Amino acid sequence: MTILETKGLKKIYGSGGNAVRAVDGIDLAVEEGEFLTIVGSSGSGKTTLLHMIGGLDRPTQGKVFIGQKDIYAMNGDHLAVFRRRRVGFVFQAYNLIPVLNVWENICLPLELDAKAVDHDFISDLMESLHVYDKRGVLPNQLSGGQQQRVAIARALSTRPSIVLADEPTGNLDSKSGLEVVNLLKQSVKKYHQTLVMITHNETLAQMADRVVRIEDGKIIGQGGAVCEPISE
Repeated sequence: MTILETKGLKKIYGSGGNAVRAVDGIDLAVEEGEFLTIVGSSGSGKTTLLHMIGGLDRPTQGKVFIGQKDIYAMNGDHLAVFRRRRVGFVFQAYNLIPVLNVWENICLPLELDAKAVDHDFISDLMESLHVYDKRGVLPNQLSGGQQQRVAIARALSTRPSIVLADEPTGNLDSKSGLEVVNLLKQSVKKYHQTLVMITHNETLAQMADRVVRIEDGKIIGQGGAVCEPISE
């Protein structure tokens, strides 16, 4: 079943001769439970695409459907609630709150949404990501890989349908990056979620079920282990 779909998605900055088409008419469908990576050179539009998919940046034109719901037909307040409950975000910067310990950082999205914390689920999630033994530790006492694993646990804590990861290994060495992506992949599979990840790392990209390559705001290729070019 298709859980995420974009139709004619465009993001244009400026106008006339100065217009920049960051995303230029992308049609994309992602199946429930799929692990999809998006690759492309710097400035190709992949982060802009991810932000529009996740409801962080309204498109100039086109639509985004999550679970058959047109997310940009909602007003700002409704979209914010929908995004908080249905989409989990993992960024290159860990964005952990420095005065909160690991457990508190992970539970923060639930508390902001006035939801009860399921202690058994959060504990299981932390065990899966190998950070349960760090639950009382502050972020500055963790390695980069540990901080990113905490950020992943925070993204999964609300049990979102979709997890969007924007260069989640960008601040990590190759060994830590591989470990983080492996754990992220295992976690979303365990909790029956869909993962869309942006990466510059071709090795990490090939760990996905499908790779989509974009350049100049357009999809130029997609496929399985090897990203196939789109025929003209």
